[in-house]
Amino acid sequence: MSALAFRVESVAFWAPSLPGWPIARAAFRGEGAPVDPPARRPAPEILAPAERRRAPDSVALALEVASAAVRESGRDPASLPSIFTSAHGDLAVNDYMCTTLANQPTLLSPTRFHNSVHNAAAGYWTIATGCRAASSALSAFDASFAAGLLEAATQCVADDRAVLLVAFDVQATGALASVTASEGLLATALVIAPAGASSRGPLFEATLVPGSSAAVALRSEAARALAGNGMADALPFLEALALGATGPIELPLSPMLSLRLDS
Repeated sequence: MSALAFRVESVAFWAPSLPGWPIARAAFRGEGAPVDPPARRPAPEILAPAERRRAPDSVALALEVASAAVRESGRDPASLPSIFTSAHGDLAVNDYMCTTLANQPTLLSPTRFHNSVHNAAAGYWTIATGCRAASSALSAFDASFAAGLLEAATQCVADDRAVLLVAFDVQATGALASVTASEGLLATALVIAPAGASSRGPLFEATLVPGSSAAVALRSEAARALAGNGMADALPFLEALALGATGPIELPLSPMLSLRLDS
């Protein structure tokens, strides 16, 4: 495929040890430290108080970083197409669903049921912002960030418009934790825009290359501490953004394909 050129206009990040992109960026540079004690889960102000209380961790994470990235970009959230990507969705909700269906199916919560679908966070976002632009939810297991970035870059270039990318995963719990590994909470969001004169931010070119690249070694202790999360494949790109790195990065997409990012 031809190279997809795009700019990263804004970045948002949240993890309990790095609650916010300024803190994460400093830690990824080795200029700051994770917070201690870790932060409690975010409470995104974009949701009404009742919805904020009922929202699962996955939705709270996704909307927190989505709001921050769009706010930093200065764009109208109602006009931005969005890509929401997660390796596992909300594992705690899914574990509850499986346990309840196995033991007492008549007690299944309708609210938890609608929070179990993979596009739940995207739905909350579009309703809260009044956004009627296209929204997609995808998953590619350990390559979910790379797949989401490829989809966002493709839409950005094909439609010549800015796109919001939101990536998140939560901790595996219950019986699912025995077959699916994911630790802690981690979310990031990017607003990417066409590589035109009116755009700002670092420029990247994305291309597909044959073969699966080796996992990119993380440079900072702060990033390595988050490597057990299902969205850990976002960390090499985030470190590159924090460090202003100019060398290429190759993120595995499958056993036969990688996503190369040149800046």
